[in-house]
Amino acid sequence: MNDSGSGGFAQRLADIVGQANLLTGEAVGEDYAHDECLTVEPAKPRYVAKPATAEETAELLKAAGEHRVPVTARGSGSGLSGAARPRPDGLLISFERMNQVLEVDADNHVAVVQPGVTLAELDEKTAAAGLSYTVYPGELSASVGGNVGTNAGGMRAVKYGVTRHNVLGLQAALPSGELIRTGGKTTKTSTGYDLTQLIIGSEGTLALATEVIVRLHPRLGHGATALAPFADLDQVMRAVPKIIASGLDPHILEYIDNLTMAAIVYKEQLSLGVPDEVRDSSQAYLVVSLENRDNDRLHADMEQLGELLAELGAADVYVLEGPAARKLIEAREKAFWTAKSVGADDVIDVVIPRAEMPAFLTKVRELATAAESGAVGCGHAGDGNVHLGIFQKDPAKRRALLHEIFAAGMAAGGSISGEHGIGHAKKEHFLELEDPAKIELMRRIKLSFDPLGILNPGVLFDQESQ
Repeated sequence: MNDSGSGGFAQRLADIVGQANLLTGEAVGEDYAHDECLTVEPAKPRYVAKPATAEETAELLKAAGEHRVPVTARGSGSGLSGAARPRPDGLLISFERMNQVLEVDADNHVAVVQPGVTLAELDEKTAAAGLSYTVYPGELSASVGGNVGTNAGGMRAVKYGVTRHNVLGLQAALPSGELIRTGGKTTKTSTGYDLTQLIIGSEGTLALATEVIVRLHPRLGHGATALAPFADLDQVMRAVPKIIASGLDPHILEYIDNLTMAAIVYKEQLSLGVPDEVRDSSQAYLVVSLENRDNDRLHADMEQLGELLAELGAADVYVLEGPAARKLIEAREKAFWTAKSVGADDVIDVVIPRAEMPAFLTKVRELATAAESGAVGCGHAGDGNVHLGIFQKDPAKRRALLHEIFAAGMAAGGSISGEHGIGHAKKEHFLELEDPAKIELMRRIKLSFDPLGILNPGVLFDQESQ
């Protein structure tokens, strides 16, 4: 911070957002000190500012740049990489007041929203138009701005893609205090660099989204879910590409190992109709959901799916509709909370080409056994995103195991994170394992957007504010 002192800076912030929307000292609540990452220590920021407009956000960034104060953005704080953990000497910009759905444009199948809008709020608004925003990262209290920051994915990515496939444009505040617009309501552009896609997934290190144009899809009225137990995980993984190649077009295609299934069934008190003898002989499950605008077509597709799953080695197929299907999907979405409740020491989300999943999961089991650790979980089988709960209390042993798992994922053609991001939690692994030429290019991009280094310093890079 420069010589004008913290008092002058605090007054500047209050002038921008109003004294009632600026928190300092004891008024800063514990919730602002962390996100949901299990391994990054909380840190209370010196200031929390709650802007109501894009212009206020831009002014906050301009002031922070002039005073050399580091800035972290926060949506709902549901992230899992520590990217929303602020600096103790810094400014946290909370988008909780910028929570409006500004427009639902049914003709263009888009919505225009502020970054603090939660997925639950957006879903309620779009339902009235028969449309849906299809990114569901497992927590409906997550904000759209948070989705943008981490390029969030979720279970429906196998059909609809992740955030970057469903955001057409942004308004964003730059560290300089300028506001820019990227993209728009169109689905294609070939005009210069695609700044929208560059900002998506940058974890608040390049610019802060102040308005988001999201793609909407028709809300299909009928759905059903098949639960298929298999004798071993390799059978499950070999079945996945055949299901995708069938043309049935699942919007959810998940695997769940037997330990994770037992945990979520117990925690959520699920009754799935699986006999004890089938459950006891099964090592993993596939969860496959189909949707359709026509109920008869849906049932025909489910019948075909059941036949295919049986051919691929499923011990049986249990078709769940209505409340039973919703409860299973909701329980799967809460798998992180289940892992946390049973004592997981970390949760990771390596992504690999889906055809490499059997070999990768075999390697993970070998690494965990050698490290006297546990690595269990579930994942988005349709897109190769493996979610693992890691059980190893010793920090050094856990770090070594994670590094080996990440290295194995990258050797298989994947990357460290598919949707949680790098944040503070995985930065060291990222910097050690990624191509140095790519890292240096990313550093230069960061410098172009943020020459003073005020935006989320310490996330992705060991770069501090100047």
